[in-house]
Amino acid sequence: MVPSQLHSAPTPGRSTREVQEFFAPQRSSATELPEAEPLLRNLTVGVLEVLAGVREIEQLARWLSEDAYRALVKRASLAARARNARGLTASRPTYRILSLRCCPPSDGVVESVVVVAGPARTRAVAIRLEGWDGRWRATSLALL
Repeated sequence: MVPSQLHSAPTPGRSTREVQEFFAPQRSSATELPEAEPLLRNLTVGVLEVLAGVREIEQLARWLSEDAYRALVKRASLAARARNARGLTASRPTYRILSLRCCPPSDGVVESVVVVAGPARTRAVAIRLEGWDGRWRATSLALL
């Protein structure tokens, strides 16, 4: 088949819209998803390390939605500029997770708050995970 023919005609019996919806990301039920807690723990530490400047944000990209990724890039850029303005270098802090609370508001969605003790202060990270294509993706991140 010629490449131009691939995009020009829908498959017999299906509209172009039906084909696009079939290949679009699909919501996943909680029964199809792994346990969320290990991801929440690792993602929280990863986000804090990105903001500290010791981890590349690309390492977290597969677990973040596009909006969450862009927001984290912006926040990491601001943190890097603040470090440079003060003449500080990035250093790997140690974090200890104090508590993790999860609430599933609907099937395939988990909202959580992870409280983390760092070297200078204790912080809370709010994360919303949604199941897409059989895996969790963080659609919202808030660092308090």
